[in-house]
Amino acid sequence: MRTLSVTVGLLLFIIFPASESLGQVFKTQQTALHDAFARCDTVVRKMLFLTEDQVTQIQRLAKSKIDSKLVPYYVGTKHDSTYGYAFFESDIVRTKKATIMVVVNPEGTVQKLEMLAFYEPQDYLPTKNWFILFRGKFLNDNLWPKRSIDAVSGATLTVRSVTLGLRKILAIYKTALTKENRN
Repeated sequence: MRTLSVTVGLLLFIIFPASESLGQVFKTQQTALHDAFARCDTVVRKMLFLTEDQVTQIQRLAKSKIDSKLVPYYVGTKHDSTYGYAFFESDIVRTKKATIMVVVNPEGTVQKLEMLAFYEPQDYLPTKNWFILFRGKFLNDNLWPKRSIDAVSGATLTVRSVTLGLRKILAIYKTALTKENRN
């Protein structure tokens, strides 16, 4: 009987490897938008169509490559005033995907940064308090780990991935959504 249970356990481990069960979705996009814009009257999905010049400028500001000229985003409004802009960014951290949501306020600073899905081992994920440290940050040369962003032991690649994703979003906002650039 013991041999049978060991064999079944080994078979289950082969069929469902541990690495596959490590990933986790913390919050769906819909729930994240609802939470971020709970005080808003409306939330509207919009699409940016970036020009070549904008892509070049975004990549220069973010110090990171943009994968697409199409950028979906969401605008939350309350009493006809813009409350914020939500962007979603996915990246491969080490070998698996992670997705963040960044809400940027109309002044161009981070209102909220949240990890929505993380498929790497949870040991590589910074605490929720680390994500709160991004509130009020804006795109500048200090927005890097070990400068204005705290490094996290054991989560170096995640910290780097999140920071690069945030820099891309803030560069997109600054280049394509600032008051001077809005239609």
